[in-house]
Amino acid sequence: MEKILTLGIETSCDETAAAVLRGGRELLSNVISTQIPLHQKFGGVVPEIASRKHIVNIMPVIDEAISKAGVDLREINQIAVTFGPGLAGALLVGLSAAKSLAYALKIPLVAVNHLEGHIFANFISAPELEPPFLSLVVSGGHTALIKMTGYNKFELLGQSRDDAAGEAFDKIARVMGLPYPGGPEIDKLAKLGNPNAITFPHPKVTGYDFSFSGLKSAVLNFLNTAQMKGESINSADVAASFQKTVVDTLAEKTLSAAEEFKLDKIVLAGGVAANSSLEKTLRTACQRRGLEFFYPSKILCTDNAAMIACRGYYQSLEKIFADSTLNAVPNLGL
Repeated sequence: MEKILTLGIETSCDETAAAVLRGGRELLSNVISTQIPLHQKFGGVVPEIASRKHIVNIMPVIDEAISKAGVDLREINQIAVTFGPGLAGALLVGLSAAKSLAYALKIPLVAVNHLEGHIFANFISAPELEPPFLSLVVSGGHTALIKMTGYNKFELLGQSRDDAAGEAFDKIARVMGLPYPGGPEIDKLAKLGNPNAITFPHPKVTGYDFSFSGLKSAVLNFLNTAQMKGESINSADVAASFQKTVVDTLAEKTLSAAEEFKLDKIVLAGGVAANSSLEKTLRTACQRRGLEFFYPSKILCTDNAAMIACRGYYQSLEKIFADSTLNAVPNLGL
């Protein structure tokens, strides 16, 4: 029996993406059209502009993904599409394309949670990975610790109470005058600074929830106070010290959860997974404790359709399909 071909479609924010996956882990194509240059002048994503650009890009991106995969559109067995969380208008573009294609080709439609998709990027990067494991999902809008005991079995242990880690990175970068997207810029600048130069408060939240609004305020107060006093600021030290505080907080909670729930595999996922300090800190800590550490390739950390296709494939094995009434759920949780 030939392996199932899944077409993945992702349009939750400012990336128009399509990918073709054979079986659960063999990636045939992964096409991403980014809108970053378009939104840079505004210092962040403008939802209406993002939606309009998705409309222009969606069919050419799908066509390119099919072409690069070396298959015919009629060979596709099912379509997996992001239905949330994300920007409502952006999500609807991907959903409209997916539903239209599924109807025309008479093939199943799979509705994928974008955050679950991030976790599944690791199955493509590491074909040997199997549940159970603990996953730390860190993206622009979400920070969460998830215990995964099966391909369709998730337990949310903790999540952001306010600002997610990625959101805090972007806000601090903006105040420091760094270009959008701010996360990679903070990471780059931090390499030139001393992470122990400034002591910022570690967020104190019980359990496995996260809160970065207090830390964000502390950094803003530090910058504003220095400006009012006319004191010079070493931006690299600020970036390095801020980043270290965020990374240490994420790593401490993750390792604590792995110990409590007796999980020997830790999986990093989400856009902020591309942060070099977070990856290095977790990798080193896991090596010291004898834990396995998994981390997707850089292109699979940020928004992409390969992860959506992979998540959709494992849902389809249990016949978890959607119908034509599927709609966008911008505030969809884990």
